[in-house]
Amino acid sequence: MGIEIERKFLVTDERWRESVLKSVRMAQGYINDMAALREARQNASVRVRIAGDAAFLNIKSREPGHTRQEFDYPIPVADAEALLALCVGGRIQKVRHYVEHAGHTWEVDQFADDNAGLVVAELELAAADEAFERPAWLGREVTDETRWYNLALAERPYSRWNAQEKT
Repeated sequence: MGIEIERKFLVTDERWRESVLKSVRMAQGYINDMAALREARQNASVRVRIAGDAAFLNIKSREPGHTRQEFDYPIPVADAEALLALCVGGRIQKVRHYVEHAGHTWEVDQFADDNAGLVVAELELAAADEAFERPAWLGREVTDETRWYNLALAERPYSRWNAQEKT
């Protein structure tokens, strides 16, 4: 069983671009929706992702906090394309930029289509109490705010948020 310890933050400016190691275009969708999790009919999200020329089926528990169970399995791209057609809600389109800062690799997601304009940074940690240096371009932490989850963005994209919700 895999455990993911992840922190998520808003990004305040584009200085992160100076330290990009690589970038990967991604398309992803969900077999279930936020309502299933909100109503406790399911306790995990089921995601299909195509990342560059690879594809994955991912199951992630929805527990409070920044530590979750995560199961990630490579699958054939053709299977992922077929599964994406079965997904509920919208499809998430983004470019993930891998950004080095102070010994950690940040994943900066630049969203497209219905979520265009949204840029978030995620950091996976080895331990919940692991120390890390905050880059100057890092904004407010949104780890515990479900509306920033990709699953929530598939259901209600950033383009539908009002100005107050975006701040």
